[in-house]
Formats: sequence, structure tokens, C-alpha cells
Amino acid sequence: MANKTTKNPAEIFSELSLQNQILLPSDDEYKERQESFWSLYSQIEPACIVRPTTANEVSTIVKTLVASGQKFAVRSGGHTQWAGANNIQDGVTIDLQFLNWTKFDEKTRNVDIGPGARWKDVYTELEKHGRVVAGGRNGKVGVGGLLLGGGMTFFTGSRGLACDNIISFEVVLADGSIVTADATNSQKDLFMALKGGSGNFGIVTNFKMLTFVCEKIWGGFRILSKEYIGDALQAFEDFTPHVPEEVDSNILLFIAYMGKLKDVVVIEALIQVGAVENAPAYNKMVSIPAVMDMCKMTTVRELVSEYDPVPNGYYNCFYTLTIKNDVRIFNKAADLHNQVVEDLKALIPEGNFLTECLFQPFSKCIGKRSAERGGNIMGVTGQPEDGVLWVAIIVIKTAEQEKAAYPMLQKWGESVRDFASSIENGLLPWVYMNYADKSQQPLASYGAENVNKMKDVAAKYDPEEVFQKLCPGGFKISDSTL
Repeated sequence: MANKTTKNPAEIFSELSLQNQILLPSDDEYKERQESFWSLYSQIEPACIVRPTTANEVSTIVKTLVASGQKFAVRSGGHTQWAGANNIQDGVTIDLQFLNWTKFDEKTRNVDIGPGARWKDVYTELEKHGRVVAGGRNGKVGVGGLLLGGGMTFFTGSRGLACDNIISFEVVLADGSIVTADATNSQKDLFMALKGGSGNFGIVTNFKMLTFVCEKIWGGFRILSKEYIGDALQAFEDFTPHVPEEVDSNILLFIAYMGKLKDVVVIEALIQVGAVENAPAYNKMVSIPAVMDMCKMTTVRELVSEYDPVPNGYYNCFYTLTIKNDVRIFNKAADLHNQVVEDLKALIPEGNFLTECLFQPFSKCIGKRSAERGGNIMGVTGQPEDGVLWVAIIVIKTAEQEKAAYPMLQKWGESVRDFASSIENGLLPWVYMNYADKSQQPLASYGAENVNKMKDVAAKYDPEEVFQKLCPGGFKISDSTL
């Protein structure tokens, strides 16, 4: 690998036919792309942004960057919350904005999706054909990051994680070669590693995915008064063991402080993908009185357009754990959440912030569904018991507020971790990458066998460690310690 260039990063593309696709800090479009990041953490400033339109252009860009030793970042939708994951200070950001397509094949009923697509656009196109994919639940999220991090979906109980529904990846490797990795060809080791291994092996320029019929779903949001926190948490604990026989019934439970309401509320997100209204699985949830009930017959496309729990234009702080399905841990997390809210009120008297204490079932049946589809690199197939994905979220507006709020988030997360650890099997090892804080090690949580497999794949396809060193953003397998 070449030594670091002394050229201005934009100059290294001067002899290539990419000039119209390069954005400089003086360009209005540069500013627009910077402001389009979901989290303010990501608005660090690259020396230039380059926007390829094809895999061949990505290849040319990678070869040029490697030859000059220029550091770079890769952006799909720009929805990772922490600084440096999808942007880079003073380097080159490869923005996959124009690798944005959803091409349905009427013969195979599979779909090709570009990494720069947004899930709302994917569902909009597939709805024309009466089909859906097991993809993202927030329509604004980009395709690439969600799939490479595993991907929770509305169909996880029946179809595994989103990455388990991928048929093949088109990938630009560190040497600029373009390969298609699937479960049967000579790149099957790369195929497996990409299912949860993030951007450690190359730049994915196309995902081929399975589709299926799902014309209508039932779902939406129920908002409850905070006096029902305990009832909602108990109902959630009672629901989780039944996920294997109720695979079409989804629940996400939020304890949240809403800045507009200036109060803590409970939000039940109920999504029944079999289109069963008030399914029996929800009996305990819907028996709790709601201040507002927005559940209805709808479509996946419509619901993902409505589901946007964390807004753009803020510092978004996340911390996640996988915990035992135990209401004692839930109550502890909720109590700590409410204390964080009081601390933030003292810091931000006007109440312009958002917090979420989020619970969603992570049944061991998800690992079984993954295994049925060939497995992935994430270690979920060996989960010994039902778990719950828990996420702590603080969303604030200014850098000054962030300096005080981020330590609160870490203390909150570590306190829940310590409490869960005090209960037998209370803390499960798996950390979901797409929710993880920069201080966490999701790749290491996949287990020693999978970490070693990923390291072997990285060494095979990227022996010069381009995607470890020249592309330093995101969770790196070279940084994963067991």
C-alpha cells in the first residue's frame, strides 16, 4: 500500500472522468450532502465527496485512493449515529447516493437493490409488483448499512435477519476487482462474512434479495400514560416467549421522553404482518388504556414512512445490550431512564431533547430462521435462550449539551449492564451492530470462531488492510478483541 499522498485529495481524481461527480467544500451540493446526515456527529468535513454511479466507477475510485494512500470513508444512507463511521475529516467520502435502484425480476421474483437506496423507495417499487423484502423498518434508512450490520425487520421471526434474505453481494474489493459473492461460488466465505461483518471486506455495490407477497399488514402506535410503565413492561415480558408461535406479531416497546409533550410516555409499536387485527398475541398490550391508538390496516410502505423514532439534525447517542427476558431488568432500565430525563431537564430546562428506553424481543427462534437460510457471521444461531434487544437513546441539539449527555448515556448503559449481570443469565453476549455505541465491540460479540473467520476473510480479500487502515470508519475486525 502506497504512502500517504501529499496532494489535495480532490487532485488525485483530476485525470479521471469523474470531475462532475466530485463535490468540494465550496459547492452548495457539498453542504446539502453534509446536512443530509441523520446524526450531527457525522457532519465532520471531508476534503471532497465523490459520487460514483456504477460499480466500475467505485472500482476506479478505490484503485486511485489506494495508489495514492488516501484515507476515505464510505457512505450509504448516512444513518450511523457516531462520528467517523460514514464520513471522514479531511479525507475522501465515497457517497453511494447514486447507486440507488430497485430492480425487480418478474421471472425469478428476486430484486437487485443498490446500497444508496432508501427502504421507503425499495418498498414503493416492490409494492407495484405485490411484493416486499425483509428489510428496514424506518423508510429513511439506507440499504447498505442496515444489511451489512444484520438488519432487524418486521419479518425477523419468520425469515431471520435482513441479511439472511440476501442471495448475493456484488463487491468492489481492495484491489479494485469486482466480484459477486453468493453461497455456492468461490467467494462463499466472503458471502458469509458480509452477512453482519459490515464494511471490513470491500464496498458492496448491489444486493440481490428474496422477495415475497405481503399486501397488507395491521399495525401502528399506541401511546400510554407513564403510569402504565410497569403494566406495559410486564405485558412485554409475557409476550416474548410466544414469538416462535406468533412469528407474524411484532412489538417494539418504548419508554420515551417527548420534547413536544414535556413528559415521559409509553409507546407500543404493534406490527402484525399477517394482517390480523388485534391478534391474540397482543391481548395484554391492548388491554392497557391508551391515550392515543393509531393502529390500522396498512402496508409495509406506508408504515415505514410513518416510523421515524429519532429525528434528523440532532446528536443521536445510542447504547445497546442483549438482555434476558426478565421484567426486573426492564424495570431497572426504565427507572434509570426516568432519572436521566430529570438530569437532562436540569441541563436543558426548555426540554428540547428526546430519550428512548427501547425493548424488542430477540427470540432464539431468530437464530433458527437464520440457520435455515444458510446462517450468517453474527453468532445468533447459538443463542441459548430468548433475549431482548435493549437500546438507550439520548437525542440532543447542541455540541455543548452533548458533552454532558453522552456520559449520562454511558452511565445508564453500564448500570443496566451491571444490573443484568447480577441476575443469572441476565446479560447475553450478543451486541447488535446497528444500535451499538462506538465504545462497544459488536464484532467481538459474535464469538471467537466467527471473529477468526472474519479475520481470515479480511486477510484473503484485503491483504494490504485497505479497509482496516485507509478506510478507518465503522467497526473494524482488526480492532475486535475477545
